[in-house]
Parts: sequence; C-alpha cells; structure tokens
Amino acid sequence: MDPFQHMHEWKNNLDQFFGGNFWDDFEHIIKPPIPAVNIYELDNELVVYVNLPGIKDRKQVKVFVDSNVLELKGSLFPVQTSGKLIKQEILQGDFSRQIDLPFPVRQDRINASLKQGMMTIHLHRLIQEQKKKNAIEIDEFEE
Repeated sequence: MDPFQHMHEWKNNLDQFFGGNFWDDFEHIIKPPIPAVNIYELDNELVVYVNLPGIKDRKQVKVFVDSNVLELKGSLFPVQTSGKLIKQEILQGDFSRQIDLPFPVRQDRINASLKQGMMTIHLHRLIQEQKKKNAIEIDEFEE
C-alpha cells in the first residue's frame, strides 16, 4: 500500500493541466526525500550522516560517488508487515537518491561506516593542481 498513491495521481493531473513537470519543485514538501541526510563541511572534508532505519547489514545499501554527486541506493524495510495498516509515517521501500555536493571529492579517500541504522560517510575535497594559463592564439582575418 503506497500512502502517496492518491498524491501521485493528483500530481500527474496538475502536470497535465499546467504542462510539463509543474509539481516537481514542490514534491519534497509532500514526500520528504529518503533517506534523510545531514551534511557538514569541514575545511577540506565533508561528513555525511545518512538515516537508514532498519538497515543492519552494509550490503543492504550502495553508495556511489562521482566527482561532486553522492548517490545512495537500497531498501528500507517495514517495521511490521502483518495486520491492517492504519497509519503510515515511517517511509519504507526502495530508494535511490542523488545529492549534489558543494565541491568535487577524491575517489581514493572515501570512508563509510554503519552503526545502528546511521551511516557516516567521510569525503575529502579534490584539490587539483593549479593549471597554467594557456595563451589563446588569435586569428587575424582580412577584410
């Protein structure tokens, strides 16, 4: 049972009425992104805390980093699956989330740990060597 099923239908109707993806800018208000994250920036480091309730095994979640994008994939499990669901506020199910980072990070210095449903990811800023200025040759055109 998807508690947001009626909301998805309503969103699709608004998109059809207004054209395009009208509701995309407001979707985070209706359905918060999962998993929830906090990101802290230190001098040349980012520390990302990821709330993963019910995740006990690190194999249940995948973490990918590409330059300045962090991607999280996995599945949050229901608290209890038996009985009739009366109210659902704890988000569950498959998730895939991409998070833009404030700067590119090194691929060789990424550490992640999982403890009691909280993942901590340490990322380090990619500091590129200062590049030399390249002089651009200007073509001369005859009039």
